[in-house]
Amino acid sequence: MKATAQPGRGADLADLLLRVAEGLRGFPGCEVYAIAHDADDPDSIRVIEVWQSEEAAQSALAATPAEGSPKPSEVMALLASPLERIDLALLGGVGLP
Repeated sequence: MKATAQPGRGADLADLLLRVAEGLRGFPGCEVYAIAHDADDPDSIRVIEVWQSEEAAQSALAATPAEGSPKPSEVMALLASPLERIDLALLGGVGLP
């Protein structure tokens, strides 16, 4: 997923998304939930997610956020444009079960 922050707010958005990631630690079906920013544009934040299934990902979206995790509205308030979802079919690689 690509999230574009309001100008100059990329670090704030990344911080919130890192807190989301912490709340997903140990969540059933979540294998990877990593946050990065584009090397040339710190206001472009990438979320790399690997889930065991689409159902597990949807379950996480429907779950009550973990204590200390930001509310979706907090994340949305920092966006300059809608989230861009990019679905991939994972074939394998290093670091995956």
